[in-house]
Amino acid sequence: MALPDFNSEGDLPEGVYQSTFDEVVERFGQGTPQRQIVAERFKQIFKLAQTTGKLERLVIFGSFVTAKPDPNDIDIILVMRDDFGEQDFDADEFPVFDHLKSQQKLGASLFVIRPAFLIGETIDEFVAHWQVKRDLRKRGIIQLIFEESQ
Repeated sequence: MALPDFNSEGDLPEGVYQSTFDEVVERFGQGTPQRQIVAERFKQIFKLAQTTGKLERLVIFGSFVTAKPDPNDIDIILVMRDDFGEQDFDADEFPVFDHLKSQQKLGASLFVIRPAFLIGETIDEFVAHWQVKRDLRKRGIIQLIFEESQ
């Protein structure tokens, strides 16, 4: 499924779009050297999260999935299985699961959630909330489709 064109503000139109890893890198990881750097960070984060065997969903939002030529970082929500715990990773080896370390070491804003931690909303509702920007307008975000080869 092709991702839509950007709207007049340089965002994807409101919605949660399904996309593969390769489609995201091809669409958003090209152009400027900064976009290529951020795409490499995305690749590293995705691989690290997958090594746990407990990644259920990965959602991308923020400037990386906009028309902005030089996004500072990548914003990601990692939805992990409910049985995911600290014993499943080494914090030094996998800074993905520590928000501050991931910002410092990976140049990413990462948010990790397990479905059991949600109160009064579904995972789909939680994900949809991340369409809301700081100015309260909505933008499109991307939920990764996992492929067998990844």
